[in-house]
Amino acid sequence: MSGKVFALVDGNSFYCSCERVFQPELSRRPVIVLSNNDGCAVARTPEAKALGIKMGAPFFQIRDLCKREGVAVFSSNYALYGDMSRRMNDIYHRFAPEVEVYSIDESFLDITGIAADRTAYGQEIRQTVRQWTGIPTCVGIGPTKTLAKLANRTAKNVPALKGVCDFTNADQREALLPPIPVGDLWGVGKATAEKLKANGIETVGQLRAMNPRHARQLLTVVGERMVLELNGVLCLDLEAAPPTRKGMAVTRGFSRPITTLDEMCEAIAAYATRIGEKLRQHGLAAVHGQVFMHSSPFAREPWIHRSRAFAPIEATNDTHELIRLATRAGREAWKDGYRYAKAGIILTELVAAADVQRGLWGAAERDHQQKLMTALDAVNRRYGRGSLVPAAAGLKRGWGTRFEMRSGRFSTSWGEMPIVSGHDGSDTQRPQPARRTP
Repeated sequence: MSGKVFALVDGNSFYCSCERVFQPELSRRPVIVLSNNDGCAVARTPEAKALGIKMGAPFFQIRDLCKREGVAVFSSNYALYGDMSRRMNDIYHRFAPEVEVYSIDESFLDITGIAADRTAYGQEIRQTVRQWTGIPTCVGIGPTKTLAKLANRTAKNVPALKGVCDFTNADQREALLPPIPVGDLWGVGKATAEKLKANGIETVGQLRAMNPRHARQLLTVVGERMVLELNGVLCLDLEAAPPTRKGMAVTRGFSRPITTLDEMCEAIAAYATRIGEKLRQHGLAAVHGQVFMHSSPFAREPWIHRSRAFAPIEATNDTHELIRLATRAGREAWKDGYRYAKAGIILTELVAAADVQRGLWGAAERDHQQKLMTALDAVNRRYGRGSLVPAAAGLKRGWGTRFEMRSGRFSTSWGEMPIVSGHDGSDTQRPQPARRTP
């Protein structure tokens, strides 16, 4: 076993749990959260799973079931989920010197040498997160990240463990790890699982016993590392600082089909505005990118996919320059006579903004634009994203993403904070926006 000890803390049914925090009357009611444009179920509570609602189930197929069974249905509320994730990670830093944010609801903690009784320490983490944020979690502990991930999965599926599984404990590891299906292993997709099954490997225990060299021949170096990590050999250390991005994208499905070039250019400008914000947030600049648009592959009408590349003269993260380049590419890609259902901007090459090679001319204009972007970002940070946007990005945006059942942004918007009632029943806070039911 490696000398390291990792803990993977994962929010249970995270999106749904965030909704329950501010609406406790949902604590025993089945809850689901839908994807953009209220398309399909992307988060489900155990009660919703028990009703047979599958991950990715299209909402139009389960709408009647939700009405009949009293399922609470929500549109995605990324402002709320992102803020709750930030609060949870602030807590994790109290328990570990190094934390890797793996996803919005999962983080790895390096707890090497911190606690003798690791199970009790895991329970303390869970209890603190639950008390301070209201989010239920499970904790998996292991000498490698792969084993910690498996321990977390086991903690969720074995109620007797009470939400914490420690695979640094040899007895617990050998009792629970070997029979886990290999398809449940971190990094093993459907195709890889089928390839392993064809070679007689169906469980994690069987994969762990495999010769690492044979695993490399079968699954490349990734398979070799997987086998080594299952045997306690550290191959994947904590990434306290996220790796530099090599690409970036902003893509959205429309709430209704777009049939005019003006509306498409407005949508592309809005996406360019958002991708400019993201570039500046990460200290990056775009070297090359492309705009795409396509109709719905599910509609009974002609299908089309169009795209055009663009490249600035020098790498940029300036919103106005990105809008100019992207809308020009969009106009070149556009073809009349189709109903476009989705569009987006994909940046395929990025560099650090501080390392951009600047031209000899235009220094004064670049300095002016940089100050303008700094001011734009400052306003939107203070008053909320979208408070100040270029006119090209539109104001009404009838094509915008549909969030018909979104709850309030309870923790990030003053106007949407929860109601607090006095003893006489009077409201002492502004009421939250009405939420539509399906």
